Amino acid sequence: MTQDSGDDTKRRLLDAAGEVFSRHGFKAATVRTICRMAHANVAAVHYHFGGKEGLYEALLSEAFANGLRRHPPDMGLPASAPAEERLFAFIHSFLLRMLGDGKSAWCGKLMAREMFEPTQALDQMVDRHILPLSAYLRAIVAEIIGNGAGPEDALSRQCGMSIVGQCQYIFRSRVIIDRLAPEMRFDAAGIRALAEHITRFSLCALKNFSECAEKAGAVASAP
Repeated sequence: MTQDSGDDTKRRLLDAAGEVFSRHGFKAATVRTICRMAHANVAAVHYHFGGKEGLYEALLSEAFANGLRRHPPDMGLPASAPAEERLFAFIHSFLLRMLGDGKSAWCGKLMAREMFEPTQALDQMVDRHILPLSAYLRAIVAEIIGNGAGPEDALSRQCGMSIVGQCQYIFRSRVIIDRLAPEMRFDAAGIRALAEHITRFSLCALKNFSECAEKAGAVASAP
């Protein structure tokens, strides 16, 4: 077997695995199905990846890395750009990675399945990709909140989770959204419009957080 043919087989296995794992999940997917789709021998999975688990871990890592290369969280903005612009870039890139179509449309489905049915690959994905993204978002959030807020503060973490939650809702609830708002579009223009809305909504909350928190505290403590 030549190096080229080996690389080609490995590529076909990863492409087929993306389709099968995203459709059936890790547990239900079978190596035989993946190899049949990839036109490869069953032994090729063990040869290239050490088994089904290794194939899945390689696929998750590649899917996340490729998504970040296509749509980096800064979307090409310099670190000196205003925090509001960097927040929009982060949200826009997040939605593009989850909602984008084309050959890699299964990536979002694969990530969603991993969140609901976590495997041993999740820890590696969190350490390698999600923690750096979380730290990047928390730094932006802290800068917008101001008033001495820091990236590691619970407030910055919770606000970051609220922003990500809005993005994930759009992905996870597509079947409901299609019925509630059939006019919504999920092409490039539609995704950008969603990113603009989530950014505006989030900025209103972040910039007025201290004032709103004081009012909420006063209401809660009232007799």
